[in-house]
Amino acid sequence: MVEVSQDVERSAGAQAAGEAGKAALAGSGRRAQPAPRRFPAAGAIIDLDGTLVDTAADITAAVNAMLAELGREALPIAQVTGYVGRGAEVLVHRVLTGELDGVAPASEFNPAFDSFRAHYRRENGVHSKTYPGVLEGLAIMRGRGLKLAVVTNKPSDFTLPLLAAADIDSFFDLVVSGDTLAAKKPDPQPMLHVCQRFGIAPAQMVAIGDSAHDVHAARAAGIPVIVVPYGYNEGRDVRELDVDAIVPTLREAAGLLDPV
Repeated sequence: MVEVSQDVERSAGAQAAGEAGKAALAGSGRRAQPAPRRFPAAGAIIDLDGTLVDTAADITAAVNAMLAELGREALPIAQVTGYVGRGAEVLVHRVLTGELDGVAPASEFNPAFDSFRAHYRRENGVHSKTYPGVLEGLAIMRGRGLKLAVVTNKPSDFTLPLLAAADIDSFFDLVVSGDTLAAKKPDPQPMLHVCQRFGIAPAQMVAIGDSAHDVHAARAAGIPVIVVPYGYNEGRDVRELDVDAIVPTLREAAGLLDPV
């Protein structure tokens, strides 16, 4: 694994999050490698929530509106963020039970899930914003001729509106949502589906994400994987993951890709 920190131009509004990413890497106590690994790539598979777009405020607003309907107390954004990563169904189970592996009874889950979806449909994209370096990174990848896909566990009726609200939908050749296929991350099927659709071998793809689910899916698919440290990894430090590189922003990730 390599950890990379490169100086790039950022706007004043983007600099704080970029510096936070660098601080997260610096906290490891490890030195960045002087000659970071480069990745021959014809395409990239990129996660959505926590990698491209910060959606925590929207999700928390929907969760707390759901909880209010159920007569329960609101949760802080940090707690809700720790539940994100396995799709809307798992999120609601976690919120209802307070446990990452919790499963609420159907009589409680079904009305809660319907409530969450209704509220999230209203909140989706309202407070979300792309992370620093995302627009620059996507532009670099497209400029180098890479095929780009989003692979997310978010349901499709939320994925497409969010990409449009963030004004990044035009960058992607393919979008695979949590309900597009029979399986979703950490299963490798969505990533292998992208490889097949693009006609690109897994070894010539790169996966970029923020969580263990991205890493496990990429490893099982035989795809090199890069992670960013600022997203949603269920409270775990990304330095614990078996990855090929950790970068502060998508801009730095793009800089490691060599088109083939």
